[in-house]
Amino acid sequence: MRWLPLADASLEIFDTHCHLDVEEFDADRFDVLTRARRLGVCGMLVPAVDAAGWRGLLDLCAQEEDLYPTLGLHPIYLERHTEVDLEALATLVMQDRPTAIGEIGLDFFIPDPDRDRQQHFFERQLLIAREARLPVILHVRKAHDQVLATLRRLGIRNGIAHAFNGSLDQARQYQELGFLLGFGGILTYEHSRKLRALAQALPLEALVLETDAPDLSPRQHRGERNSPEYLPYCLEALAEVRGDEPWRIAEATTCNARRLLGLAD
Repeated sequence: MRWLPLADASLEIFDTHCHLDVEEFDADRFDVLTRARRLGVCGMLVPAVDAAGWRGLLDLCAQEEDLYPTLGLHPIYLERHTEVDLEALATLVMQDRPTAIGEIGLDFFIPDPDRDRQQHFFERQLLIAREARLPVILHVRKAHDQVLATLRRLGIRNGIAHAFNGSLDQARQYQELGFLLGFGGILTYEHSRKLRALAQALPLEALVLETDAPDLSPRQHRGERNSPEYLPYCLEALAEVRGDEPWRIAEATTCNARRLLGLAD
């Protein structure tokens, strides 16, 4: 049996993390967009991972009114980044005014992480975001306490903790700093008990939906390329664990995303 996502375009849902600019979508990007829109996906935040992708990402988002660019240097690809990239980011942010700064953060899960260099690039980008008064899109693995301490020290109080995987206490600390928490395809797996319990325990006003396409596919498409058209699966999973109606979850998470990103009407 082939699972089909909740087909109700009357539900507006916002994908707060979707790498639609990457080569995995080159062959059918606009078909993917069409299918996602038909299923109610009303907006997609498209985060960058390195400087080489910034111009293409900006051009793509300029063509589509429901795609919102965010520029940054991802901690996993540290070997690609230079000091010149940081200077270029600061200039580009002033010229093109992206929706957010990201995907940035700390990743201590990868083998032999260069923690000091990650911290350097993270802090420099946070300062760019603070200067521009833009929210930040965080990538964090095995480093929530370090990230939270850095956010407090630099006075950063606006953003999304993407693919949140920390504790309930850490989630509440992000909330206190004005951050929203992103939940996506992993929520669809019943064995993700800790994550599902977390999504149930947190207040709805703290949550947003995401796919992280082309990665982190929902169980209905396990082993396949993830896609923003699968966001309804994430909506259904969040509604299920919270015992709430999908329309209520869609309305709240979309409102949360638009408010934080400065897209509210």
